[in-house]
Amino acid sequence: MKYTTEITVDLPRDEFIKKLDNPEHMKHWQQGLLGYELLSNNPKAEGAQMNLKYKMGKREFEMVETIIKSNFPDEFHTTYDTKGVHNIQKNYFKEIDGKTKWISECEFQFSGFGMKLMGFLMPSAFKKQSMKYLKDFKAFAENGTSVLNT
Repeated sequence: MKYTTEITVDLPRDEFIKKLDNPEHMKHWQQGLLGYELLSNNPKAEGAQMNLKYKMGKREFEMVETIIKSNFPDEFHTTYDTKGVHNIQKNYFKEIDGKTKWISECEFQFSGFGMKLMGFLMPSAFKKQSMKYLKDFKAFAENGTSVLNT
């Protein structure tokens, strides 16, 4: 399953990147994030990994983020792996009139019958969650609004 989401954030690209590229900020725009652990000595290098722990509803799960391309301020690509799901994220950042347009290309690859069925029956849920992260980042970056307060 592939789709693209995008949003414009009212910040210059350099300020946008400072907020996006700080793992301490993730808790403010990724609802359900319980914590993270850096798994690599150079956490910003291509190939670096980070373990992320989430709780959505009553379900807790972990995933591993791997940086596949780090070319800030223009682009940042990662993969996310958890049981039954391989997610490829290609993120592009364009500065337009002092604002930043974030374009996120998502590809989900499912393994196992349950995850394949969920991807087939509920593709809009994945796109909705991706868009929620973009909107929550926008609120945090522009106004300091944190999902921790909701």
